[in-house]
Amino acid sequence: MADTVLYEVSEGLATITLNRPEAMNAMNVAAKVALRDAAETAAADPAVRAVLLTAAGDRAFCVGQDLKEHVGLLLADQESGTSQTMNTVRDHYNPIVKALTGMRKPVVAAVNGVAAGAGFGFALAADYRIVSETAAFNTSFAGVALTADSGMSWTLPRLIGQSRASDLLLFPRSISAQEAYELGIVNRLVPAADLAAEAVKVARTLAEGPTVAYAALKESLAYGADHSLAEALEKEDELQTLAGASEDHTIAVRAFIAKEKPRYLGR
Repeated sequence: MADTVLYEVSEGLATITLNRPEAMNAMNVAAKVALRDAAETAAADPAVRAVLLTAAGDRAFCVGQDLKEHVGLLLADQESGTSQTMNTVRDHYNPIVKALTGMRKPVVAAVNGVAAGAGFGFALAADYRIVSETAAFNTSFAGVALTADSGMSWTLPRLIGQSRASDLLLFPRSISAQEAYELGIVNRLVPAADLAAEAVKVARTLAEGPTVAYAALKESLAYGADHSLAEALEKEDELQTLAGASEDHTIAVRAFIAKEKPRYLGR
């Protein structure tokens, strides 16, 4: 992986770290390619049972597109009569979000500072968001005459409702971590000094948990968001059958009867 994104796997937990703190972890082309590759690698690796998405520095999680690089690419497109720059949504942002949301393992985002534009979208693509009390969120897109990407048109209204999502997208503003928590964007709000340790604790707990069940929960929540109750019930039946056949389910039941803590295998 490129130095713009760090990737490490330890005891079933893959940690992906956005690593451009001098640029508030803005996404240049190199960072987008590296994040896409890291997310896809974690998704495909059977040894990885949970993912922690975090960022270097203490100012920002990710402020989205690197506009300094972006404007240069736009000018080059104008000079050449092409439109390659905006292919970044198809080539980078979409695969990143698909990998995070679609991987059959839980993803935790540790938001240490500003999350704006695509950075906000990446945080929303995670299954669980642990956020520093000093963090802030901003949709940003309309502020630079762009529409939503990085999945935000899908994730944000499902978390906070259509009306509130429209407000934040049409009138971009910085919202505090506390307001984001009250809106339902944040799962857990912690002091800045505790963020790193708390995020690792939560992510490692998930990495040690029943991976098949987590994958089924993740799939059923996504499915239920845009299907009827009857269809959701059918999906629950299908996924519960799969989870019930897992080794982890047998381990859990035996441990419950024995009044012991289960030691899951992730299969």
